Amino acid sequence: MPVDPDFWRRQFETMFVGLTRIADYYLPGMLERGWGRIIIVSSTSICEPLAGLTASNALRAEVAGWAKTLAGEVAERGVTVNVVMPGSMATDRLVSLDAREAQRRGISIEEVSARNQAEIPARRYGRPEEFGSVIAFLASEQASYVTGVSIPVDGGALRSL
Repeated sequence: MPVDPDFWRRQFETMFVGLTRIADYYLPGMLERGWGRIIIVSSTSICEPLAGLTASNALRAEVAGWAKTLAGEVAERGVTVNVVMPGSMATDRLVSLDAREAQRRGISIEEVSARNQAEIPARRYGRPEEFGSVIAFLASEQASYVTGVSIPVDGGALRSL
């Protein structure tokens, strides 16, 4: 399906250029100190594109490629770069998505939630603190040898590596 070129530009500015500007701002200090962490929160659509999200899927994959490349360039200077890909987390946003789907299908929110959770190997939505614990680990000294990876936090929902 064709995408308006102006839409592509806006999305590129927001999803890619904005992120690299933030990294470019902080990276010199990290390199000077010989220690730093760049942790990008993205989406499992890096590995498995989501229907109807052409620009998002493409740009998230681009961000992952940039992160992997940057990780290789700065690792020896004590800076790690990683991507974390959340799956279905029990947040207000997920509740609103389930509610919208329930309304569209004419069924209860509980039924939508149960169906969605049944598709996740862990059979439940993730808790925000579980996601936060992965971020905290990647930000720690203990993760100094973990760099250049995209980590799904999705209860096993991602089918590809």
